[in-house]
Amino acid sequence: MSNTPTRDASETSQSKGVRQSTPLLEEFLSYLAVERNFSSHTREAYRRDLEQFMAHLHVASVLEVDTREVRGYLADLARQDYKISTRNRKMAALRSFYRFLVREEYRTSNPTEELHGPKKGRTLPKVLDQTQTQQLLTALTGDDPIKLRDRAWAHTLYATGLRVSEVIGIDLDKLNLKQGEVRVIGKGNKERIALLDGPAMQALESYLWIGRPELVKTPTEQALFLNAKDGNRLTARALQQRLQTLGQEVLGFSISPHTLRHSFATHLLEGGADLRVVQELLGHSTIATTQVYTHLSSQRLRKVYELAHPRAKRGTIRSADHSNKG
Repeated sequence: MSNTPTRDASETSQSKGVRQSTPLLEEFLSYLAVERNFSSHTREAYRRDLEQFMAHLHVASVLEVDTREVRGYLADLARQDYKISTRNRKMAALRSFYRFLVREEYRTSNPTEELHGPKKGRTLPKVLDQTQTQQLLTALTGDDPIKLRDRAWAHTLYATGLRVSEVIGIDLDKLNLKQGEVRVIGKGNKERIALLDGPAMQALESYLWIGRPELVKTPTEQALFLNAKDGNRLTARALQQRLQTLGQEVLGFSISPHTLRHSFATHLLEGGADLRVVQELLGHSTIATTQVYTHLSSQRLRKVYELAHPRAKRGTIRSADHSNKG
């Protein structure tokens, strides 16, 4: 008699696997919150990835998973045409989860230890040149509360290079317009100082004096940027959607908050800023993360060089060759 489970038996096993694994998942998520200081957004991403894996199981519990089971799951993701970046993220969640289980002595081995995610080709971030950036920011005109708010966060994004989560997370007591500084909480719950330029400070001052008082609903609200509907903290999604629309209207293509972050870093390097300074301003834990901007900046400099330098122009070089032959 065959030991291969029937379809119904397999589905029952999957449901049982999820049910029996849930307490371990909750313990792991608690560990991420308490000991690793992971944000609620990151923890929810881990939850979704791990619950998807548990639903795929053909064994009774995550404690019974072996390397072959994990490899089969990764193969299924590839067959379903998940992006390489998504598959690597899911693999990272699995690897972290099983390291936790081994550390807490639920298991003696890690079934992900010998597995590696698919290699991803190096992709450079989208960057606006300085003219495009100026076009985008100067297009934010108007004196109603929402336009004042949008102008303030857009200038803040470009002036500071902050992540969208860091910008919407700014509270009033973290902002110092006299010093041109704002204290933000970045990845790993680390605090750092971001610097504001003149246009950002002017936009923020107008918003604070004219725009924000019209949006706030409760005097105890501490969030700097507020949504118009209920006066609560502006969401990342609302900011992203507004910026996408603005990019289409002004530049003819969508952009994201990270586009302004990338542009901030690239423009600093093009202006001669030290890589370590850019690393500090971006809140990168390692210099390797920041180095992608040196490659991007070099590419842009090469393009300018080839357009501007007389000996870099192909037509000029060919012309010189012909003249030397005579």
